[in-house]
Amino acid sequence: MNTLALCIPAYNAGTYLPQLLQSARNQIIPFDEILVYNDCSTDDTEAVAQKYGATVLNGDINRGCSYGKNQLAAYTKCNWIHFHDADDDLLPDFTTLAYKWMNNTQCPDIVLFNYEYREYHTDKLISVRSFDKEALENDPVAYAILNQINPFCGLYKKQSFIDAGGYDTDPLVLYNEDSAFHIKMALAGLAFAVEEKISIINYRIHSSMSSVNTRKCLLAQFHVLEKTAHKTRLQYAYEIALRLWGIIGIFAAMDEWGYVEKTLALCRKLGYSHPPAGSQAFKLLTYINSYMAVWLREKMIQLFKPSLRTNE
Repeated sequence: MNTLALCIPAYNAGTYLPQLLQSARNQIIPFDEILVYNDCSTDDTEAVAQKYGATVLNGDINRGCSYGKNQLAAYTKCNWIHFHDADDDLLPDFTTLAYKWMNNTQCPDIVLFNYEYREYHTDKLISVRSFDKEALENDPVAYAILNQINPFCGLYKKQSFIDAGGYDTDPLVLYNEDSAFHIKMALAGLAFAVEEKISIINYRIHSSMSSVNTRKCLLAQFHVLEKTAHKTRLQYAYEIALRLWGIIGIFAAMDEWGYVEKTLALCRKLGYSHPPAGSQAFKLLTYINSYMAVWLREKMIQLFKPSLRTNE
């Protein structure tokens, strides 16, 4: 018999938890378990979670959300897991759609749900995230490398999650741990599918972890791609190089020239000393000297289009 756990890693989430936990209460089919991992919060996260009937796991020291998710997965008695960020939301039919998949004998290991991206304070719709079903099923590794996938939109078979090793708790990939996780799951051979009906809302919050840690997120992206390149050798060289060349310019804008050099060196190892896509003029410059090309492009942007760097 299939059962479903809502697993919420939380740190100082007392302000946001009531909305999410109320949406969990409003499900047409109830969750079998609602678990909150309290990562040593200094606010009322634990009290709020208990007020709404959630089971709280308290950490001994702050270890980050990857560790928390692994603890939640290990603790739950359910055989299916849905991770959800404390500041996001669920529509009432999420569990109905989840059980439709769970009770299908052909259900894959992971189902990604399309979702809406909204402004938190105004509820204004910003965009709709729609996963490419065909691309994801054909080559989940390539898709996970090229596309950011977050766990708040995922339904995971617990045993497959555990067998594949769960979340990577390496500090170097923290702040991009969700990409590392889905690449890891895909490399382990887990099968993916897509639920197209919207039942999840992801909110844009300007004080979120990713928003206030832009530099750390970017450095973690590099380390995720570096680890993936090591694991896959040259099998996904194009996809990894495409991502690497995409972040080189951001490193330059942030004055992280040491990481510009590291990224270029990794691109060379992958056989992509020159960008596989983008401006032909820039690509031609990289044939002369790739580091010089990145430096010159950044200086030109600062000189002629300074508005692009105003918010860096």
